[in-house]
Amino acid sequence: MKDGTYTGKSTSTEWGDVQVKITVASGKIPQITVLKHPTGGKSDEINSRSLPTYKQEALAAQSANINQVSGATETYKGFTGSLQSAINQAEE
Repeated sequence: MKDGTYTGKSTSTEWGDVQVKITVASGKIPQITVLKHPTGGKSDEINSRSLPTYKQEALAAQSANINQVSGATETYKGFTGSLQSAINQAEE
């Protein structure tokens, strides 16, 4: 991957859009920032629990190939979709 900052496509889910930005340094991803995620009601509870886990797993795996958190399927789809989009840009 080329060093830089890459913003993934906003990925639509049943509960709202998810979008992430990655930073690539020395060919590795040291940082993932969630720019957009569903909010309000149960989404707040689910995302406060699942997004930190997804970020941690993605940083460890250095890919979008991560495990899904039970009860956070839509967030998983959005997070991994946007993350893969950002990674694809970094690999161009």
